[in-house]
Amino acid sequence: MSEIIIYEDPKGKTGIEVRFEGDSLWLSQDQMTRIFERERSVITKHIKNIFRDAELDEKSNVQIMHVAISDKPVKYYGLDVVLAVGYRVNSKRGIQFRKWASRVLREHLLQGFTLNKTRLAELGINEAQQALDLMTRTLHANVLVTDMGKEVLALITGYAKTWRLLLQYDEQAIPLPPGCKPAQGVLSSDKAKMAIDRLKADLISRNEATPLFGNASGQALDGILGSIEQTMFSEPLYRSREEKAAHLLYFVIKDHPFSDGNKRIGSFLFLLYMEQEGMTSRMNETALTALALLIAESAPANKDLLIRLIMNLLTTG
Repeated sequence: MSEIIIYEDPKGKTGIEVRFEGDSLWLSQDQMTRIFERERSVITKHIKNIFRDAELDEKSNVQIMHVAISDKPVKYYGLDVVLAVGYRVNSKRGIQFRKWASRVLREHLLQGFTLNKTRLAELGINEAQQALDLMTRTLHANVLVTDMGKEVLALITGYAKTWRLLLQYDEQAIPLPPGCKPAQGVLSSDKAKMAIDRLKADLISRNEATPLFGNASGQALDGILGSIEQTMFSEPLYRSREEKAAHLLYFVIKDHPFSDGNKRIGSFLFLLYMEQEGMTSRMNETALTALALLIAESAPANKDLLIRLIMNLLTTG
């Protein structure tokens, strides 16, 4: 079954329908001439050289498809061929397409979906929510994600409206949520370390951890606990308990202050701080584990996005 996605250059001047079939995308030579801005003879020469040099197998990378308008058979070439041609084409358009293919198409092929940002903007928030819900139901129904992956999807879909949906998610503009409250106390280093020692002993007794679990790397934990209490111009840098809790979870997971067990310890200290501050949470154990995995897999550039996500999950307003 074929699927179509639109490729546009960064200026939005060129829209080309890219065909998906099986586990690859397919372009004709005519489409490659438009994308790479080269004569067809140049594209043909590159393709012939790719197959002649046995860089790629022609049989598995070429399909004959019928064009709907003329119903004439046309040769289409798979993603590997398109990228190989792109690397031989010395043009800005070639570079632009290779970046798009590498970052967007691979994700599309792996995840099985692509949501067009322009289309979402046109649809508006309600239809964007419907599109996300449909994507989630489809993935669930076809068992395309693991149980933990489903929990991550549940986090995203369950709080999409709170985050102002996908548009702000894509723009990394999740707002700070209302309802945050000032912190009442400080999670001390001694209290945290004693709690970690108890957690370690309990896990080892149940054969769920090794002696490496919770071994501190220097004074890294002290640095994290100090960082969430830091001030600027005599004012707290992180003003609310929700912001401090979010940074505590994020820093422990991402900074790896322990030789083993950073995600579990980060989640444990997160809950310990919440208990100390009298905070409640709508997250169950599986949801918290999914959130920890989401943080661990996130890029450093997404830090502010993740902090706002955690804070939105903590507020009950």
